[in-house]
Amino acid sequence: MLGGHTRRLALVAAFSGTVLLAGCAGAGGGGAGGGEGGEDGGSISVIMVNNPQMVDLESLTEEHFTAETGIEVNFTTLPENDVRDRITQEFSSQAGQYDVASISNYEVPFYSENGWLAPLDDYIAEDTEFNQDDILEPIAAGLTGEDGSVYAEPFYGESSFLMYRKDVFEQAGLTMPENPTWQQVADLAAQVDNVQPGMRGICLRGQPGWGQVFAPLTTVVNTFGGTWFEEDWTAKVNSPEFTEATQFYVDLVRAHGEAGAPQAGFTECLNNMTQGNVAMWYDATSAAGSLEAEGSPVAGKIGYVQAPVVETDSSGWLYSWAWGIQEASQNKEDAWEFISWASSQGYEELVGTELGWPRVPAGKRTSTYENPEYQAQAGPFYEATQEAINAADPNDPGVQPRPAPGIQFVAIPEFASMATQVSQLVSSAIAGQTSVPDALAQGQQIAQEQVTEVYQE
Repeated sequence: MLGGHTRRLALVAAFSGTVLLAGCAGAGGGGAGGGEGGEDGGSISVIMVNNPQMVDLESLTEEHFTAETGIEVNFTTLPENDVRDRITQEFSSQAGQYDVASISNYEVPFYSENGWLAPLDDYIAEDTEFNQDDILEPIAAGLTGEDGSVYAEPFYGESSFLMYRKDVFEQAGLTMPENPTWQQVADLAAQVDNVQPGMRGICLRGQPGWGQVFAPLTTVVNTFGGTWFEEDWTAKVNSPEFTEATQFYVDLVRAHGEAGAPQAGFTECLNNMTQGNVAMWYDATSAAGSLEAEGSPVAGKIGYVQAPVVETDSSGWLYSWAWGIQEASQNKEDAWEFISWASSQGYEELVGTELGWPRVPAGKRTSTYENPEYQAQAGPFYEATQEAINAADPNDPGVQPRPAPGIQFVAIPEFASMATQVSQLVSSAIAGQTSVPDALAQGQQIAQEQVTEVYQE
């Protein structure tokens, strides 16, 4: 491993490469935070992904948070790939434009090591109502730095599972296994294609991006027996197991997947499932809240089973969208006030009361899963979500030892740039523009070049 100063330079280079690769994000609102905060009020700027839970948060903030604290919140909301690029650029430069950002358990270790995040321990200790002990341990662990300090608080946590239309399966005379294999899923996708006019068998992400197509695909690779790297950092992107998993995924989505699959990410698959365009969807457990929300045309029609497997006992990922404070922020106290509110048990109760319990940003607090109201209204999916989160093991997600933790990602800063480049090749294979072996041959070279100088002796 590298020494501290050299390692820091490598981290900056890795993140800068990701920004340069993806390009600058599109225009968004939200200027620099102002004011001194506290009892006199102030303002902060928050940049976040445009997932449904964040959209709900923005709609509730002025009436409930600002009215109570006097703190104005200026939101910048962007699609996932764009927001990752903007946040990386902002935090690596410590520009101070945004006080709070939606980051994840992938970024926290590297951002904290680089000094880009403000530690939250003192705020937590002084905030007696926040109840840090209520945060689910697997989620809290991923948001803690190597120095033992907490650097982010979860807005919601998730694993992944398979969602399917119970009514469509019944119409077709099909039964979904409680713990399906990927081959069973492929067979079911073929049988359920066009059971209803225009309905495809399954939705799988195909959009380029390490957090898009490679979120589900890496879990498939794991359970097929593949890995990005062996324990000694030898790249295995073109190994037989990685190739078999990727070929399976590409063939499945090309044969029975959604229209426009090469550009379909989480949002597009959520829309397809909600609108009745697909019969199955393998993705984040957090999607269930939107599918079961009041007014959803598929509410009550969806079944939920654990992530499909091949060689492993489980294969669901572990992830959390969380709030971090930029070290360069001049409004840290106000920023913590916002985080404390947005990550609190009280906020979840507010969402449950105002918007319905299925829309609660769950997956992070024990108290939520013990709440009878949540259990009653989130009944179709809350147990499956909790089971998936508890079964996820970032330290042992496959069949061989790994050099770094992570399920749907490898917990090194270089992974973002590397996997984004390889994802573009896989998306091209989904589009029929290249073959899987050719895509992964190039991917192997990219992966090996990324780690050789940094990790291999």
